[in-house]
Amino acid sequence: MLAEKLDTDMTPKVSIIVVSYNTREMTLKCLETVFAETRHTPFELIVLDNASTDGSAKALCDSYANRARIICSEENVGFAAANNIAAREATGEYLLLLNPDTEVLDGAIDNLLSFCGENPNARIWGGRTLFADRSLNPTSCWSKMTCWSLASQAFGLSSIFRNSSLFNPEGMGSWDRQGIRKVDIVTGCFFLISRDFWNELGGFDKEFFMYAEEADLCLRAAKQGAVPMVSSNATIIHHGGASETIRSDKLVRLLKAKMTLIRKHFPSYARGFAEALLILWPFSRYMAHGLLSSLGRKKSCVQVDVWRDVWQRRKTWTA
Repeated sequence: MLAEKLDTDMTPKVSIIVVSYNTREMTLKCLETVFAETRHTPFELIVLDNASTDGSAKALCDSYANRARIICSEENVGFAAANNIAAREATGEYLLLLNPDTEVLDGAIDNLLSFCGENPNARIWGGRTLFADRSLNPTSCWSKMTCWSLASQAFGLSSIFRNSSLFNPEGMGSWDRQGIRKVDIVTGCFFLISRDFWNELGGFDKEFFMYAEEADLCLRAAKQGAVPMVSSNATIIHHGGASETIRSDKLVRLLKAKMTLIRKHFPSYARGFAEALLILWPFSRYMAHGLLSSLGRKKSCVQVDVWRDVWQRRKTWTA
Protein backbone atom coordinates (compact mmCIF):
# COMPACT_ATOMS: atom_id res chain seq x y z
CA MET A 1 0.00 0.00 0.00
CA LEU A 2 1.44 3.37 -1.00
CA ALA A 3 0.14 6.56 0.57
CA GLU A 4 -0.58 9.44 -1.79
CA LYS A 5 2.37 11.60 -2.74
CA LEU A 6 2.68 14.80 -0.78
CA ASP A 7 1.33 17.95 -2.40
CA THR A 8 4.23 20.37 -2.57
CA ASP A 9 5.49 23.05 -4.91
CA MET A 10 9.05 22.65 -3.70
CA THR A 11 11.30 20.10 -5.39
CA PRO A 12 12.99 18.04 -2.67
CA LYS A 13 16.74 18.33 -2.38
CA VAL A 14 16.90 15.03 -0.52
CA SER A 15 14.66 12.00 -0.22
CA ILE A 16 14.86 10.67 3.34
CA ILE A 17 14.26 6.92 3.45
CA VAL A 18 13.35 5.13 6.68
CA VAL A 19 12.84 1.35 6.76
CA SER A 20 11.06 0.19 9.90
CA TYR A 21 10.55 -3.23 11.42
CA ASN A 22 8.83 -3.62 14.79
CA THR A 23 10.14 -0.28 16.05
CA ARG A 24 6.85 1.64 16.21
CA GLU A 25 7.61 4.12 18.99
CA MET A 26 11.20 4.69 17.90
CA THR A 27 10.13 5.21 14.30
CA LEU A 28 7.52 7.78 15.29
CA LYS A 29 10.13 9.59 17.40
CA CYS A 30 12.62 9.47 14.52
CA LEU A 31 10.14 11.07 12.11
CA GLU A 32 9.21 13.70 14.67
CA THR A 33 12.87 14.76 14.95
CA VAL A 34 13.30 14.78 11.17
CA PHE A 35 10.58 17.40 10.82
CA ALA A 36 11.66 19.35 13.91
CA GLU A 37 15.36 19.53 13.04
CA THR A 38 15.39 19.85 9.24
CA ARG A 39 14.64 23.51 8.63
CA HIS A 40 16.70 24.58 5.62
CA THR A 41 16.70 21.59 3.26
CA PRO A 42 13.66 20.80 1.11
CA PHE A 43 12.98 17.10 1.61
CA GLU A 44 10.51 14.32 1.06
CA LEU A 45 10.07 11.47 3.49
CA ILE A 46 9.55 7.87 2.36
CA VAL A 47 8.89 5.25 5.03
CA LEU A 48 8.71 1.54 4.26
CA ASP A 49 7.36 -0.74 6.95
CA ASN A 50 8.80 -4.23 6.56
CA ALA A 51 5.72 -6.25 7.63
CA SER A 52 5.97 -5.24 11.29
CA THR A 53 3.71 -7.04 13.77
CA ASP A 54 3.68 -4.27 16.40
CA GLY A 55 1.18 -1.94 14.73
CA SER A 56 3.85 0.20 13.10
CA ALA A 57 2.09 0.44 9.74
CA LYS A 58 -1.17 1.71 11.20
CA ALA A 59 0.61 4.15 13.51
CA LEU A 60 2.62 5.54 10.61
CA CYS A 61 -0.43 5.95 8.40
CA ASP A 62 -2.41 7.54 11.23
CA SER A 63 0.32 10.05 12.07
CA TYR A 64 2.16 10.74 8.81
CA ALA A 65 0.01 9.82 5.81
CA ASN A 66 -0.25 13.51 4.84
CA ARG A 67 3.42 14.31 5.38
CA ALA A 68 5.22 11.22 4.12
CA ARG A 69 4.85 8.43 1.61
CA ILE A 70 4.15 5.27 3.56
CA ILE A 71 4.86 1.91 1.90
CA CYS A 72 3.52 -1.12 3.76
CA SER A 73 5.22 -4.32 2.66
CA GLU A 74 3.29 -7.56 3.07
CA GLU A 75 6.50 -9.45 3.87
CA ASN A 76 9.85 -8.68 5.46
CA VAL A 77 12.05 -8.34 2.40
CA GLY A 78 15.14 -7.34 4.39
CA PHE A 79 16.90 -4.03 4.89
CA ALA A 80 18.74 -3.93 1.57
CA ALA A 81 15.77 -4.80 -0.64
CA ALA A 82 13.45 -2.47 1.31
CA ASN A 83 15.76 0.50 0.74
CA ASN A 84 15.93 -0.37 -2.95
CA ILE A 85 12.12 -0.38 -3.16
CA ALA A 86 11.84 2.96 -1.36
CA ALA A 87 14.62 4.51 -3.45
CA ARG A 88 12.65 3.80 -6.62
CA GLU A 89 9.94 6.13 -5.29
CA ALA A 90 12.40 8.94 -4.57
CA THR A 91 12.51 12.20 -6.53
CA GLY A 92 15.22 14.09 -4.60
CA GLU A 93 18.68 14.83 -5.91
CA TYR A 94 20.10 12.92 -2.93
CA LEU A 95 19.03 9.89 -0.93
CA LEU A 96 19.48 9.86 2.84
CA LEU A 97 19.11 6.44 4.45
CA LEU A 98 18.09 6.91 8.08
CA ASN A 99 17.50 4.14 10.61
CA PRO A 100 14.18 4.12 12.46
CA ASP A 101 16.01 3.87 15.82
CA THR A 102 17.67 7.25 15.35
CA GLU A 103 16.91 10.80 16.45
CA VAL A 104 18.08 13.84 14.50
CA LEU A 105 19.98 16.37 16.60
CA ASP A 106 20.83 20.05 16.04
CA GLY A 107 20.03 20.32 12.33
CA ALA A 108 22.05 17.21 11.48
CA ILE A 109 20.42 16.66 8.09
CA ASP A 110 20.86 20.30 7.08
CA ASN A 111 24.49 20.09 8.21
CA LEU A 112 25.10 16.84 6.34
CA LEU A 113 23.79 18.35 3.09
CA SER A 114 26.06 21.38 3.60
CA PHE A 115 29.01 19.04 4.21
CA CYS A 116 28.11 17.18 1.03
CA GLY A 117 28.13 20.43 -0.96
CA GLU A 118 31.57 21.32 0.41
CA ASN A 119 33.03 17.88 -0.42
CA PRO A 120 31.37 16.72 -3.65
CA ASN A 121 34.17 14.32 -4.60
CA ALA A 122 33.44 12.09 -1.61
CA ARG A 123 30.21 10.92 -3.29
CA ILE A 124 29.07 9.23 -0.04
CA TRP A 125 28.71 11.14 3.23
CA GLY A 126 27.90 10.36 6.84
CA GLY A 127 27.95 11.86 10.30
CA ARG A 128 28.56 11.04 13.95
CA THR A 129 26.33 8.86 16.12
CA LEU A 130 25.70 8.96 19.86
CA PHE A 131 23.84 6.70 22.27
CA ALA A 132 20.79 8.03 24.09
CA ASP A 133 22.94 9.21 27.02
CA ARG A 134 25.01 11.25 24.51
CA SER A 135 28.06 9.02 24.87
CA LEU A 136 29.83 8.10 21.64
CA ASN A 137 28.36 5.34 19.51
CA PRO A 138 31.36 4.64 17.28
CA THR A 139 29.44 2.64 14.66
CA SER A 140 28.80 5.54 12.27
CA CYS A 141 31.73 4.44 10.10
CA TRP A 142 34.24 1.63 9.70
CA SER A 143 37.43 0.64 7.98
CA LYS A 144 37.14 -2.27 5.58
CA MET A 145 37.85 -5.85 6.63
CA THR A 146 41.37 -7.16 6.18
CA CYS A 147 43.08 -10.38 7.23
CA TRP A 148 44.67 -8.42 10.09
CA SER A 149 41.34 -7.05 11.31
CA LEU A 150 39.82 -10.53 11.16
CA ALA A 151 42.77 -11.98 13.08
CA SER A 152 42.48 -9.25 15.72
CA GLN A 153 38.82 -10.11 16.13
CA ALA A 154 39.37 -13.88 16.17
CA PHE A 155 41.98 -13.68 18.92
CA GLY A 156 40.04 -11.16 21.00
CA LEU A 157 42.46 -8.26 20.49
CA SER A 158 39.78 -5.93 19.11
CA SER A 159 37.71 -6.50 22.27
CA ILE A 160 40.58 -6.23 24.74
CA PHE A 161 42.05 -3.14 23.05
CA ARG A 162 38.92 -1.39 21.78
CA ASN A 163 40.60 2.02 21.83
CA SER A 164 43.53 0.92 19.69
CA SER A 165 43.49 1.48 15.94
CA LEU A 166 46.21 -1.18 15.64
CA PHE A 167 44.24 -3.95 17.34
CA ASN A 168 40.75 -2.66 16.48
CA PRO A 169 41.36 -1.48 12.91
CA GLU A 170 37.83 -1.92 11.56
CA GLY A 171 36.46 0.12 14.45
CA MET A 172 39.19 2.78 14.12
CA GLY A 173 39.52 2.40 17.87
CA SER A 174 41.63 5.45 18.70
CA TRP A 175 39.39 7.97 16.89
CA ASP A 176 36.61 9.73 18.84
CA ARG A 177 34.74 10.60 15.61
CA GLN A 178 35.33 14.32 16.05
CA GLY A 179 36.12 16.41 12.97
CA ILE A 180 36.15 15.40 9.32
CA ARG A 181 37.70 12.22 7.99
CA LYS A 182 37.83 9.98 4.94
CA VAL A 183 36.61 6.47 5.75
CA ASP A 184 36.11 3.19 3.93
CA ILE A 185 32.52 2.60 5.02
CA VAL A 186 29.69 4.91 6.08
CA THR A 187 27.09 3.04 8.10
CA GLY A 188 23.60 2.72 6.64
CA CYS A 189 21.93 4.29 9.69
CA PHE A 190 22.85 7.80 8.41
CA PHE A 191 24.02 7.47 4.83
CA LEU A 192 23.87 10.16 2.14
CA ILE A 193 24.44 9.52 -1.56
CA SER A 194 23.30 11.18 -4.78
CA ARG A 195 20.37 9.39 -6.38
CA ASP A 196 22.20 9.24 -9.71
CA PHE A 197 25.22 7.54 -8.14
CA TRP A 198 22.97 5.14 -6.22
CA ASN A 199 21.29 4.16 -9.49
CA GLU A 200 24.65 3.83 -11.22
CA LEU A 201 25.74 1.37 -8.52
CA GLY A 202 22.44 -0.47 -8.68
CA GLY A 203 21.59 0.28 -5.06
CA PHE A 204 22.13 -2.36 -2.40
CA ASP A 205 22.92 -5.94 -3.35
CA LYS A 206 19.87 -7.98 -2.24
CA GLU A 207 22.18 -10.86 -1.37
CA PHE A 208 22.68 -8.95 1.88
CA PHE A 209 19.41 -9.38 3.77
CA MET A 210 20.61 -7.35 6.74
CA TYR A 211 24.10 -6.09 7.70
CA ALA A 212 27.09 -5.28 5.45
CA GLU A 213 24.99 -4.03 2.53
CA GLU A 214 26.43 -0.53 2.99
CA ALA A 215 29.97 -1.95 3.24
CA ASP A 216 29.48 -3.73 -0.06
CA LEU A 217 28.08 -0.57 -1.67
CA CYS A 218 30.93 1.61 -0.35
CA LEU A 219 33.55 -0.84 -1.61
CA ARG A 220 31.90 -0.90 -5.03
CA ALA A 221 31.66 2.90 -4.97
CA ALA A 222 35.38 3.20 -4.19
CA LYS A 223 36.12 1.34 -7.42
CA GLN A 224 34.21 4.16 -9.18
CA GLY A 225 36.37 6.82 -7.51
CA ALA A 226 34.27 7.57 -4.42
CA VAL A 227 36.08 8.55 -1.21
CA PRO A 228 33.43 8.38 1.57
CA MET A 229 33.67 11.04 4.26
CA VAL A 230 32.08 11.72 7.65
CA SER A 231 31.69 14.89 9.70
CA SER A 232 30.94 15.29 13.40
CA ASN A 233 29.01 18.47 12.56
CA ALA A 234 26.14 16.15 11.55
CA THR A 235 25.29 14.23 14.72
CA ILE A 236 22.36 11.96 15.51
CA ILE A 237 21.36 9.53 18.24
CA HIS A 238 21.48 5.90 17.15
CA HIS A 239 20.09 3.51 19.72
CA GLY A 240 21.19 0.45 17.74
CA GLY A 241 19.89 -3.11 17.50
CA ALA A 242 16.24 -2.20 18.07
CA SER A 243 14.79 -4.49 15.40
CA GLU A 244 17.02 -7.47 16.27
CA THR A 245 16.38 -8.47 19.88
CA ILE A 246 17.74 -12.05 19.96
CA ARG A 247 21.52 -11.73 20.12
CA SER A 248 22.36 -15.11 18.59
CA ASP A 249 20.09 -14.40 15.59
CA LYS A 250 21.79 -11.03 15.12
CA LEU A 251 25.25 -12.62 15.22
CA VAL A 252 24.26 -15.32 12.73
CA ARG A 253 23.01 -12.65 10.31
CA LEU A 254 26.17 -10.61 10.86
CA LEU A 255 28.48 -13.56 10.26
CA LYS A 256 26.59 -14.55 7.12
CA ALA A 257 26.90 -11.00 5.82
CA LYS A 258 30.61 -10.84 6.62
CA MET A 259 31.20 -14.18 4.90
CA THR A 260 29.40 -12.89 1.80
CA LEU A 261 31.47 -9.70 1.92
CA ILE A 262 34.71 -11.72 2.04
CA ARG A 263 33.66 -13.83 -0.92
CA LYS A 264 32.73 -10.76 -2.97
CA HIS A 265 35.62 -8.42 -2.18
CA PHE A 266 38.72 -10.28 -0.97
CA PRO A 267 41.32 -11.26 -3.57
CA SER A 268 41.25 -14.97 -4.39
CA TYR A 269 44.65 -15.64 -2.79
CA ALA A 270 43.47 -14.32 0.60
CA ARG A 271 39.86 -15.45 0.57
CA GLY A 272 40.29 -18.88 2.13
CA PHE A 273 42.48 -17.52 4.93
CA ALA A 274 40.00 -14.72 5.63
CA GLU A 275 37.10 -17.18 5.79
CA ALA A 276 39.02 -19.36 8.25
CA LEU A 277 39.71 -16.35 10.49
CA LEU A 278 36.04 -15.40 10.44
CA ILE A 279 35.04 -18.94 11.42
CA LEU A 280 37.59 -18.84 14.25
CA TRP A 281 35.96 -15.73 15.78
CA PRO A 282 32.73 -17.33 17.15
CA PHE A 283 34.60 -20.52 18.09
CA SER A 284 37.17 -18.59 20.12
CA ARG A 285 34.39 -16.60 21.83
CA TYR A 286 32.54 -19.81 22.67
CA MET A 287 35.67 -21.35 24.16
CA ALA A 288 36.69 -18.19 26.07
CA HIS A 289 33.27 -17.63 27.63
CA GLY A 290 33.02 -21.34 28.46
CA LEU A 291 36.27 -21.10 30.41
CA LEU A 292 35.27 -17.87 32.16
CA SER A 293 31.83 -19.22 33.08
CA SER A 294 33.47 -22.28 34.68
CA LEU A 295 35.44 -19.83 36.82
CA GLY A 296 32.24 -18.18 38.01
CA ARG A 297 32.01 -15.16 35.72
CA LYS A 298 28.25 -14.46 35.66
CA LYS A 299 28.31 -12.42 32.46
CA SER A 300 30.09 -15.22 30.63
CA CYS A 301 27.44 -17.71 31.76
CA VAL A 302 24.97 -15.86 29.52
CA GLN A 303 27.45 -15.24 26.71
CA VAL A 304 28.54 -18.85 26.45
CA ASP A 305 24.94 -19.86 25.59
CA VAL A 306 24.79 -17.20 22.87
CA TRP A 307 28.08 -18.19 21.27
CA ARG A 308 27.29 -21.91 21.58
CA ASP A 309 24.10 -21.31 19.62
CA VAL A 310 25.98 -19.30 16.98
CA TRP A 311 28.65 -22.00 16.66
CA GLN A 312 26.10 -24.80 16.39
CA ARG A 313 24.39 -22.89 13.57
CA ARG A 314 27.63 -22.41 11.63
CA LYS A 315 26.28 -24.25 8.55
CA THR A 316 23.79 -21.38 8.22
CA TRP A 317 26.40 -18.63 8.02
CA THR A 318 29.18 -20.50 6.20
CA ALA A 319 26.96 -21.91 3.45
